[in-house]
Amino acid sequence: MSKKRAQSKTKRLDVSCERPGFAVVLVMCAVVILFVIGGSVLSLGMHSRQLAVRTSSDIAALSAADAGLTKAFFEMNEQLKVIPWDDSILPEAISETLPNSNATYSYMVTGDASSGYVIESTGKSGLREKTVGCSLFLKGLFEYAIFGDQDIELKNGATVNWYNYDADDGNLQVGTNSIIGDSVVLRNGATINGDVVIGAGGDPDAVVSYTWATITGRTYAMTKEQELPQIAVPLWLQSLPSGGTIEEERTISSSAKYDEIDLSNSKIITVDDAVSLYILGDLTLKNSAKLQVLNADGVCLTLYVGGDIEVKNSGAVNNLTTDPKRVKIYGLNGCENITLKNGSDFYGVIYAPNADVVMMNSANAFGAIIARTFEQKNSATLNYDASLRDASIDDECVRFVVTQWRED
Repeated sequence: MSKKRAQSKTKRLDVSCERPGFAVVLVMCAVVILFVIGGSVLSLGMHSRQLAVRTSSDIAALSAADAGLTKAFFEMNEQLKVIPWDDSILPEAISETLPNSNATYSYMVTGDASSGYVIESTGKSGLREKTVGCSLFLKGLFEYAIFGDQDIELKNGATVNWYNYDADDGNLQVGTNSIIGDSVVLRNGATINGDVVIGAGGDPDAVVSYTWATITGRTYAMTKEQELPQIAVPLWLQSLPSGGTIEEERTISSSAKYDEIDLSNSKIITVDDAVSLYILGDLTLKNSAKLQVLNADGVCLTLYVGGDIEVKNSGAVNNLTTDPKRVKIYGLNGCENITLKNGSDFYGVIYAPNADVVMMNSANAFGAIIARTFEQKNSATLNYDASLRDASIDDECVRFVVTQWRED
């Protein structure tokens, strides 16, 4: 018995000696597990912080790059206002600071008038860098065949068509900034071979009325209002002395300024060179009178008219070159009415954002018309010359627009 008691006591002593070591092992395991978990959480936190810093730096760098591109784009359009155009020095900047941040941007414009211009802008924030770029193309005043800021009306049988277009050209467009009901009215049998575009936010079904007419393209609202800038007469032309009022026949071979043109019946003014005329007041061609542009190399006419324009019965602005780009009529702030009763086909463009333009002739027109309102009285055809979309650097109110934007 005493021997068994001794053995039992020994076992209890052995077990009690083993239990502290077992506890230590458990504690160490727990410490290791907690260490692994803590390290993982710490690593995750560090990676999250690094990702947040990298993301915020990327955003700041991209914002800086966009700011540089925007500034370069603005400077290019400002440079366009300087006549003559000079692209020997194009906008460029190095490490300019983006306001209210530590980011910087650099940009450069390359290219020329024939091949086009490209902007590349790089933004930096910390160790992150982003580059954006775009191509620029010129946009002129005559993107639309007809644009009536407030309204357009085509009478019975009138047609708007086009020519000189390429396969990849977008549709012909007739447009208005108006969103008021029946702002575009096409009477019986009228046809527009293209799209009708209305003011931003407007309902085409309400704005365009063409129950018995045809629109071959779409009717839709533009995304923003079409700007119609006012025309400024070149300073050199403003500074010329006035030649008074033209009432009788004459040939004009050089640019000039006149108080008015009030041409008597059947009289002819002939333009035989590259001529710009600034008419302070009205331009009136009485019955059968003509303002005639000869068909010869280099002959063209640009008219800046401060008053109203009226071509009376069988009168004509007669562009013998048949190239609409060679007769340009600009209505200034005071030009509020233009009435054409052309006795022959009219080749030219009219830009008069303050004027109500009425074409009463049965002859056809070739070119484009931009006005406050437009009304085609008779069943003639206005043929839009799609090459008018190909703006040149010397055109009035031309501007750069962005295309082919990219992010590297």
